[in-house]
Amino acid sequence: QVQLVDSGGGLVQAGGSLRLSCAASGRTFSGSVMGWFRQAPGKEREFVAAIRWTSSTHYADSVKGRFTLSRDNAKNTVYLQMNSLKPGDTAIYYCAASLSSGLLEVGNRNKYNYWGQGTQVTVSS
Repeated sequence: QVQLVDSGGGLVQAGGSLRLSCAASGRTFSGSVMGWFRQAPGKEREFVAAIRWTSSTHYADSVKGRFTLSRDNAKNTVYLQMNSLKPGDTAIYYCAASLSSGLLEVGNRNKYNYWGQGTQVTVSS
């Protein structure tokens, strides 16, 4: 059974940092695109970042320069380091995995096959 487990969320003050983790089990995702999305109350789920098997990364404009996505294929885990957090970053963050190694639309949530359960990130002002 394939499973993605998100963790690392919490409450932090503006300007602070958090590191989210997404541990995959049930199959290897070393050749897959892994992504993070987030959903704030009353809003649609939006793209945050994605990383290819080559470790090349893509970021939403709103997080560029503040968030860093990395992967450890040996551990089947991806990490989202979030720095300089803002109240606008408050949301539930979801890890996702696509079976397509050549995925072009990394920001399209409909292109991902597996999802984590989500982890809450709250940034206070």
